[in-house]
Amino acid sequence: MSITRVVNTVLLAAGLAVGLAAGPAAADSSPSPSASADGSAPTQAGTSFRTATEIDQGQRATASGSTGDYLYWSFPADAGQRPDVKATVKLPGSHAAQTWQLDMYDGLRRRQACQYGAQTRTAAQGATSVELACVMRTVRAWSEPWADDPLPGTYYIRLTVVDLTSADLGQPVSAEVKVDSKDIGGSAAVDGSLAKPLVPGIAITSDSGQDGSSSAKPAVLSAVEPDDGWSSGWWTDRWVWTGIGGVLAALAGIGGYALTRGSGRPSRVPPDA
Repeated sequence: MSITRVVNTVLLAAGLAVGLAAGPAAADSSPSPSASADGSAPTQAGTSFRTATEIDQGQRATASGSTGDYLYWSFPADAGQRPDVKATVKLPGSHAAQTWQLDMYDGLRRRQACQYGAQTRTAAQGATSVELACVMRTVRAWSEPWADDPLPGTYYIRLTVVDLTSADLGQPVSAEVKVDSKDIGGSAAVDGSLAKPLVPGIAITSDSGQDGSSSAKPAVLSAVEPDDGWSSGWWTDRWVWTGIGGVLAALAGIGGYALTRGSGRPSRVPPDA
């Protein structure tokens, strides 16, 4: 087989690899459903971690409450995703300056830091609304036990006012939240994965039989999970780019061989007469 034919074959393989890399990326960039299964978005929020309203990524949820209330929502986030949470609070027509805050917690109820975004904002006197945002760190598939890295599972949104006058306490407000995420891809991949996502479960219940014995039932996990299931991001573009690196290394080896092998067989040197 000639060198030209070998090079053409390797280049074709590289082109196919790039196409495979573009395919999953295009699928991952598709937006999540903007409504729940029954076609309606949540219109209320929970008041604690246990009663947090479950929402999907890409879904816009609303709720009504009073200043001083804690509003909770929960959503799923899988490995390789970087959640982007936005919240808007519509304030009453007359009020003094007040400060609102958006906090994020993982399935273990550990507070998660925001990479950037206005996590805390003060609404001036008479302002009609205040907007908050939090872009979290990329969710990792695995982490050391002592680290507080974000891991696959349920995440909680807590929205509340942290500074206001006593005269404004209890005034009606309305809130709107939306969660989007960006798939970071192979750059965030790690060598490891959790056995189970960090999804909180309801306490195990036991039923007593007629003979007095009790049978334990498994814990019922939260219903929130990605549309295509947990650990859906096992395929990353790292696999493809590793293959492309191997192809380029093969091309370099073929090129080096072609340059160093010479133009043909060495000519014979006549023996000395």
